[in-house]
Amino acid sequence: MSRWWTIKLAIKAAVSDKISFVAISDILRDYEAPLITRFFIYQPSSGTANTMRHIISILMQNEAGALARVVALFSSRGYNIESLNVAPTDDSQLSRLTLVTRGSDSIIDQINKQLLKLVDVVNTADMTMDDHIERELLLLKVTASASGKAALPHIIENAGARILDDTPENFTLELTGATHRMDDFIDQVASHAEILAVVRSGAMAIARGHQILSAEA
Repeated sequence: MSRWWTIKLAIKAAVSDKISFVAISDILRDYEAPLITRFFIYQPSSGTANTMRHIISILMQNEAGALARVVALFSSRGYNIESLNVAPTDDSQLSRLTLVTRGSDSIIDQINKQLLKLVDVVNTADMTMDDHIERELLLLKVTASASGKAALPHIIENAGARILDDTPENFTLELTGATHRMDDFIDQVASHAEILAVVRSGAMAIARGHQILSAEA
C-alpha cells in the first residue's frame, strides 16, 4: 500500500470516528506527513460527550529537556494543558509533574500510554479515576475602597484565607483549597475590591489511602 493511500484511509477513518485521533497522529507522523498531521489534530468541541477534567500525575527523570518533551507530546496532538506544576520529590533524581487537561476517559488513557513511551517518564496516574485529594495555592493582590476593606475580612475568614501583606494601598491574600474554591473566592473578592494580580499554582493531587505513585510500575 502506498504512503498517500495509507494517509487517505487514516483520515477517512478519523472523520468517521472509527479510530482515535491519537492513533491517526501517529500514523501520519510515521509516514512523514507533518503538515497533514497539523490539520487533523483532534480538538473536542464543547458538546463532546463524556469529556471531563482530568488531573494527571507524572513521575519523570530530573533531566534537562524532560518537561519540554512532555509538553511537546500534548501540543503535537492538540491537547490543551489547563495548568501544570513540577517539583523534585524526595528522590533527587525524580520530579513529580501534575497537569490538568480535558478529554474522554479513552483519550486520557491513550495519552497516558503515549507518556509512558517517553524515555524520561517513569510512571503516570490519572488521579481523577480514583479517590484523591486535590489542592491549589492562590496568591491574590487587591486594592479596595473603604467600604470594600470593611467587607473583605468577612470574606477572607469564611473562605479560610490568610492576609499575607496588609498595607494602606492593598492586600495580599493566600488561599489553599480545591480549584473550584479558588474560582469562588476570586469572584467574591472581586465584588468588593479591584484585583491587581492573580498567582495560582495549578492543581496538585495525591491519592487517598494506601495508593501511591511510585517509580515501580
